[in-house]
Amino acid sequence: MKRWKVLFLIAISSALVLGGCGDKSENGADAESITAETITQTQDGSTATAAEDEEPPAEGMVRSNLTNEWIDESLANQRPIAVMTPNEASAVPHYGLSYADILYECNVEGDMTRLMGIYGDWEDLEKIGNVRSARDYYIYWSFEWDAILCHYGGPFYIDEVISRDTTNNINGTVAASGVYFRSSDRSAPHNAYISADGINQAIDQYDYSKEYRGMADEEHFQFTSASNPNTLEDAVGSVNATLIDMSECYPMTNCYFEYNAEDGLYYRYQHLAGGTDGPHVDALNDEQLKFKNVIVQNTYYETRDEKGYLAYQCIDDTRDGWFFTEGRGIHINWVKESDYGATRYYDDNGNEITLNTGKTMILIVEDGDSFHFE
Repeated sequence: MKRWKVLFLIAISSALVLGGCGDKSENGADAESITAETITQTQDGSTATAAEDEEPPAEGMVRSNLTNEWIDESLANQRPIAVMTPNEASAVPHYGLSYADILYECNVEGDMTRLMGIYGDWEDLEKIGNVRSARDYYIYWSFEWDAILCHYGGPFYIDEVISRDTTNNINGTVAASGVYFRSSDRSAPHNAYISADGINQAIDQYDYSKEYRGMADEEHFQFTSASNPNTLEDAVGSVNATLIDMSECYPMTNCYFEYNAEDGLYYRYQHLAGGTDGPHVDALNDEQLKFKNVIVQNTYYETRDEKGYLAYQCIDDTRDGWFFTEGRGIHINWVKESDYGATRYYDDNGNEITLNTGKTMILIVEDGDSFHFE
């Protein structure tokens, strides 16, 4: 199989804004049309016709704006949470990550990465984490989902954005007793967790709204239906991508994704405790992390100080990346124009990309870093 290497060249930027950048890339009307009689396998392995996919499976269900999956209508206006999770080997196993609808990964200092999960349905979760400190660029990514940020402190670089009246966050370093809890099976700092009960306690304490506040874009990702998937087969520049290797971008976690054609999902692997590489498994339910869509987002960055703290330009004019789904990939461009504005992704023809129904992994990589897919 042909091996592709993507080399992101270092871009020069005059102003560093902790936000993003954008252009346009996608896969447009590339999927074949499917008649109402066509049977299609959905993400959970069940089958549905195109006509059935347009109707909710039960009364009182609506589409999730995070995944396009059917959810109870009571969740439609509930704000998601964003949880900061460390990802060095000593921080695994993680709890609750498989329940995140969207998962971000980006480098922090010392080649470590942090994960930030965006959870739409979090009310039944009893253990999420472990939870560690935030970085300001993650906060800007959480803004576009109007999420309530759960974190355990952070460097002084986050102070300005965290102190804004509009920033709703639950900081473990100052939270009331009972909001966070520590486990006894590992030592600090990798043993702090939060639960739905703790989140609701903090929401009541700080008088945060549990409903969307109208600050973020009402529509974020563009989705196609599960019965009419975007295969990328006819997209301009479409290439095979059954393996996505991010180890050069994230050398400490050595993460990569393998495509499973049977369920149409990318399964995540990474460096684990004990010095081995293996499936990235959620200890809460023993499920491997897997995604329908994988986005690689090339981003301008700077090193802030001698400690290695980084800054990423989340709000920008034009940057590029790649979009992977259904075992294929295309080159894309992206833009984020304001703090609470959605990051938009476009194909090389300027069409906004259409994601497939399901979970999405967003991998933020530094200008000059490279990754491989084949």
